[in-house]
Amino acid sequence: MRSCTSRVVIAFVAIVLGFGVAGPAAAAPEGTMTWGVHITLASRWLDPGETEGIATPFMVLYALHDALVKPMPAGLYTPSLAESFTPSKDGLTYEFVLRKGAKFHNGEPVTATDVKFSFERYKGSGAKILKERVREIQAVDPGRVRFHLKEPWPDFMAFYGTTATGAGWIVPKAYVEKVGDDGFKKAPIGAGPYKFVSFNPGIELVMEAFEGYWRKVPNVKRLVLRSLPEETTRAAALKNGEVDIAYLLTGPVAEDIQRSPGFKLVSRAIAPSVFWLDLPDQWDPKSPWHDRRVRQAASLAIDRQALNQAETLGFSKPTGSLIPGALEFSKFFPPDPFDPPKAKRLLADAGYPSGFDAGDLYPWPPYVSMGEALAGYLQAVGIRTKVRTMERAALTTAWRDRKLKNVIVGITGAGSNASTRLEAYVSKGGAYTAGVIPEVEDLFQRQVRELDVKKREALLHQIQQILHDRVTHIPIYELAFIWGVGPRVAEPGINLIRSFAYSGPLEDVKLKRP
Repeated sequence: MRSCTSRVVIAFVAIVLGFGVAGPAAAAPEGTMTWGVHITLASRWLDPGETEGIATPFMVLYALHDALVKPMPAGLYTPSLAESFTPSKDGLTYEFVLRKGAKFHNGEPVTATDVKFSFERYKGSGAKILKERVREIQAVDPGRVRFHLKEPWPDFMAFYGTTATGAGWIVPKAYVEKVGDDGFKKAPIGAGPYKFVSFNPGIELVMEAFEGYWRKVPNVKRLVLRSLPEETTRAAALKNGEVDIAYLLTGPVAEDIQRSPGFKLVSRAIAPSVFWLDLPDQWDPKSPWHDRRVRQAASLAIDRQALNQAETLGFSKPTGSLIPGALEFSKFFPPDPFDPPKAKRLLADAGYPSGFDAGDLYPWPPYVSMGEALAGYLQAVGIRTKVRTMERAALTTAWRDRKLKNVIVGITGAGSNASTRLEAYVSKGGAYTAGVIPEVEDLFQRQVRELDVKKREALLHQIQQILHDRVTHIPIYELAFIWGVGPRVAEPGINLIRSFAYSGPLEDVKLKRP
């Protein structure tokens, strides 16, 4: 992480990159841009205080809200509502200087009191580790806030200043206290480039440009996110002009858009996400999944390349790694080969020559066809499952509450390095951790405190090696998230922010001039 100790340098860089004080007044934003999104929109995604440690909520947060520091085109830790941040030499203190003129949609200024309040009310993914390691947050004055850590923690900014959590996204204290958490979800006020207009839960979110946004006046007057979970419906809406961008197109549907004149098929250049099979029952000694040979058999049963071709036209990258290569400290492992005969032998050796009933398989919404294909591969070697679909918000909640058993198809696009990703899925207290390996937990806690980058990388690689050797998870591929883009769009916002799956920054998206 780079220290932001020179405010003069930061101010100069910000101006060069367009993040500084606004220049001459920009033209008024024009038009409406509509997204056909692949999941059912959840009301809790309107509130950064409940962010789940997956990328999905940030599709909304980047519009309605803003953070002190967040991933932007300029880099992973781009000053936003803070104009600068400075870590102390001993690593125990981080001071943020708030941006002058930054304000909420109701006209109230963003202050240190709001920052302190937002951190203290945060209860989403990563909240436990943040609050265990932050001794105190101090509002020094209205424009300055200081975090005091209990001990040096090299991942403070990774957890606070990226999409690993929503803890650094700021809400207005006075308004939230006035309307309450439920009232805030019904009519959120943020500090982002777009203001809330209306929300029909599960159907449509409408937002309007906030012309007082500190960074720039958005190019597009109105943004609409429309839930269209059925892929063919999304594609049809794109082709007939009902939506301008359709998230997540696969297989023949994607090929059809690719062939259609005037439409483009685009995908993420850098994949921040890995699909894997999560097997929470492996921690139960009575479960077949407790035997490593069974987990290895399931991995060998999957034809990753064929699945990749069928689902993402070959754009994705088969892998044996739980942590995607786009994240710092990741360690690469080649994918297991497709070897059903060996899978059957391993099952027989484990005492299941006729296979076994493995219960429900939960595909990650809306990747139902992928889930069905995975169930077919497992069935072919004797591991019998039943595909059970859920809406994404419901599945995420059930997963976090440890209510899902059997087989879960997992994926996350949250940042920002291997440590933050592992914390959520393998460390004690992680939001989605089903069981803990003591050796892994010891290594994790050691790397959390390790200030030497090389030593830390070695510890994180050691963790990933253990997880790989024990087959605690079954990685499938690094996802190529494919979009369909319509003829009205000049700038869809794909690949502008490294390792962010959705459009962003949303104030930069553009429509073509009529």
